Formats: sequence, C-alpha cells, structure tokens
Amino acid sequence: MAEALRIFVGKRKTAVARVLIRPGAGRILINNQPLEHFGNEIVRMKILTPLYFDEKFWKSHDFDVKVEGGGVMAIADAVAFALARAVAEHNERAGEEIKSYNRVLLAGDPRQAEPKKPNRRSARRFKQKSYR
Repeated sequence: MAEALRIFVGKRKTAVARVLIRPGAGRILINNQPLEHFGNEIVRMKILTPLYFDEKFWKSHDFDVKVEGGGVMAIADAVAFALARAVAEHNERAGEEIKSYNRVLLAGDPRQAEPKKPNRRSARRFKQKSYR
C-alpha cells in the first residue's frame, strides 16, 4: 500500500516553504532544483539539520520543496522548519531531540522587519538637524 502524500509548511519572515513528502530515495528538490545547486554550504547545512535526526526517514523519502519570498537565509530557515515538522510527526523521539537541540526548528521565530515610517528614511531613523 502506498503512503499518503503529506505537505508541511514552514515560515520565516516573508519566506513560505511548502514541502511535499513522498516515498523515494532521499532526493531534495527546491523549486525543481536539486539541493546541491541551491545557495552555499552553510545554507545547505541549515536545511539538512533536521533530517540528520532521522536518517532512515530521510533516505526513504523524497522532498519536493516550493518556496516563495524572502532572502536566502530566510528560505533556508523556512525549509528547515517545514522539514523539522515532518520529522517530528514521523518520529516522536526525533522530535524531542530536535526540540532539545534547537527549539526554533519546531516552534518558529515570530520576528519580522519593522515597517518604515512616513517622512523618515527607515523604520527608526529621523532626519538629521544641524541646529541645537
């Protein structure tokens, strides 16, 4: 009997990652590109971090990731968050290990960029004054 396809979502700043998991050989595709062609070594390590907690699950499933928005590191965090959710649901013991390793991988990070204010150059910077 074939396993049901599952979709897990991870968010970080404005990046949203949707991970489709199906039985396979451990391939990871990000926007139809292999992981080896995405970002640099640090980004790839950040993405793979939750999968090391359950390598049997990783090697027996394919991960098809669709990501929108954000920068490279926000994308990596969003993908890692979604993969950590998948691993935690598949193996409860691995979920506890992930939580003790880095709680943000399962709990998320609510921080957002502060919006720019009217009549200012950025969110907090005021125009300089030459008097006083």
